Amino acid sequence: MKPTIMILGSGHLANPGADAYNFKMDDVLAPKRQSEIEQLVTLLKPFRPTKIALEADERFMSEINANYQGYLEGTYELKRGEGDQIGFRLAKQMEHQKLYGVDYWPKHNPFFPEDFDSDLTDADKFAKEHNQEHLLSSIEDYYPDGDVEFHEEEDGRVWIVPVKYESLIDMYIRGNEPEGRRADHQLYLRGARIGLSDQYPGANWLVHRWYARNLKIFVNLTRITESEEDRILLIIGGGHVFLVQQFLEDSGDYIVESPLKYLKTEDSN
Repeated sequence: MKPTIMILGSGHLANPGADAYNFKMDDVLAPKRQSEIEQLVTLLKPFRPTKIALEADERFMSEINANYQGYLEGTYELKRGEGDQIGFRLAKQMEHQKLYGVDYWPKHNPFFPEDFDSDLTDADKFAKEHNQEHLLSSIEDYYPDGDVEFHEEEDGRVWIVPVKYESLIDMYIRGNEPEGRRADHQLYLRGARIGLSDQYPGANWLVHRWYARNLKIFVNLTRITESEEDRILLIIGGGHVFLVQQFLEDSGDYIVESPLKYLKTEDSN
């Protein structure tokens, strides 16, 4: 028997705007969204998680778990983030004492040692200077049906704004379909080709930033696995799902369950 992990790929419900491409979520504290979140948690409960892991660095978990204890005691009001809205609610229903952080963010430079030349990973700059912009990933290719609009800010961040209402359950089903997760990963791989001769800014970015972070998330999951009976629910940004799942499956140490098994009901589209 092996421990089981289920990865729930999620948009960032609080709209932190921390990514290059950010899906714009309407207010999840609105009554209709709150009802949908309660339904989502009800659907996930039969997975019977023994631990719930969040996209948070371990050094932030003291504060997060203090908030969780406040939530259990009725003194903390849930914020908009998926960790609060989904993680806290489900952990309470499962009578968990705490949640776990498995993300990796170094204390100083977010990704590199002090002597690493970050220009070696600036694929966008290199592409624009060397006529390789056609190799840059295009988020528009990810939404070919015209269901969203794209709003770019002065700092280059792009907000993906849906043009019609989508229920939260349907949103999570769409966000966890294998085809979408593979297409998401292919966007990252496309940019890896940027570079010339002995210069590999695209590959450097992918290796030193993206692959390294996701590999450490996998390692952190192994560190919180304590027995074959563990059933771990990981709530994490959808872009991480493909690689983390691949690492888990390739390790041969885990059973990986799909959340679609629990999310797809007769009421879902």
